[in-house]
Amino acid sequence: MASSIPPLRPAIDRTAPKPSPAREPLWRHVLGECLRGLRHERGEKLSETASRAGVSPQYLSEMERGIKEPSSEMIAAVAGALDVTLVDLTLAVAESLRTAQHGASRGATCSAAYALAA
Repeated sequence: MASSIPPLRPAIDRTAPKPSPAREPLWRHVLGECLRGLRHERGEKLSETASRAGVSPQYLSEMERGIKEPSSEMIAAVAGALDVTLVDLTLAVAESLRTAQHGASRGATCSAAYALAA
């Protein structure tokens, strides 16, 4: 009597990378995009805006690239230098995050902040 051997199942490769779900952008990245967009809309150099905000051009550059996690005081200083209120800037960032989350836009552009600068 031969015993029946169940068919072999393929081994599960637990080391294979799993597809990652779409990640929403970080707040600091979207903030940086908004700040850079506002500065460009004004036609300003990094050093001009940084000087009015009381921060170094390097620090402002790091904020715009989403490298720094700036304090609310720093964000308010840069917003003021760009003639935008902290509330309006925060709302623009939140709207960009909402748009990115719903997949309507690939990469937040912060068009709401551009409208504020006009």
